[in-house]
Amino acid sequence: MKIIFAFFVSCLCILSFPSCGGKPLQQISAEPEKSVLLIQPESASSRFAADRDSILQSLDELADLERAGSWFTGMSLTESGLRENAGDYSGAVAAVYKELAYAYGYGLVQKDDIEVCLFNILEARSDEEVVFAVNAILAFTQGQWAHASNLLIQLYNQYDEPDGFGTWMILVCAIEKNREDRRAASAYKAIRARYAQFPEYWYRGARVFSDAVSAEYAENCINLSPEGPFAGECREILAAHTGLKNEDGLSIKTKKEIEAVISQSINNGNPEILDVLLPLIELPDNPYTVYATGALRALVSVPIFRDYFNKQASVSSGRLAERLFYISRG
Repeated sequence: MKIIFAFFVSCLCILSFPSCGGKPLQQISAEPEKSVLLIQPESASSRFAADRDSILQSLDELADLERAGSWFTGMSLTESGLRENAGDYSGAVAAVYKELAYAYGYGLVQKDDIEVCLFNILEARSDEEVVFAVNAILAFTQGQWAHASNLLIQLYNQYDEPDGFGTWMILVCAIEKNREDRRAASAYKAIRARYAQFPEYWYRGARVFSDAVSAEYAENCINLSPEGPFAGECREILAAHTGLKNEDGLSIKTKKEIEAVISQSINNGNPEILDVLLPLIELPDNPYTVYATGALRALVSVPIFRDYFNKQASVSSGRLAERLFYISRG
């Protein structure tokens, strides 16, 4: 059974999640592709070389799309099929995991679902390279950084692509094991273009980098997936970065989120949509509260928004009331 087919048998639901950039692929059939070519023996060698060259070109094109900041549903499954057809079974497994990791980052599958899919590949395939790759990735998903690193390096450290997904996993192990590993940190930052749409890329950096870099990575993670599994911890990182308590992270909104809420409120002519920003307005001084306060002050020239702020101020107390009165004066 093909790797990609084993994935489809247990994980067809993954094809239903929204695209994260670019145009979505057409739904891929769960029927495994036939990999045996009906060709004459004398032409087999040249045809195989031509097919392999075509596969490698397609893989390069997918990589270029990712480096341009585009990723869409099914893209990594296409990569997996290409790699398997080229005989790169460990790469095919990594690409299946990449599809799952993107879905998880956007909150569309659960972590347990990932392990179920990987175990189903183990049940379907017993060849050594596939088993080794699945076990390495399982160690990675379980946070066994030293063990995972040892296994992953054997599989992916020699890849031609310095920003390939195997390299990303190896670098995650390195920075999670040792946050002072400057070489790994530098290499991790250097591959950011390829993972612009990948929430976990930004989350891992936010966890281990310091100061402004950590805050930037946390914001990017939240902006990609505000309700995803990494957003809560990233909000806590932003709170700590600005001198707030961890629990204040629950109220933090990024600048992009603030702008989106305000735009939605204006477009709908409904100031009550701004209610979600009130916990942020109530926080002690920090850059996100200051930004939101300034943005909201620009709305008071519109009567329905001015009335809204005055009403909210009249029923509030403490810091929130003070800030709302300040906003309502424009």
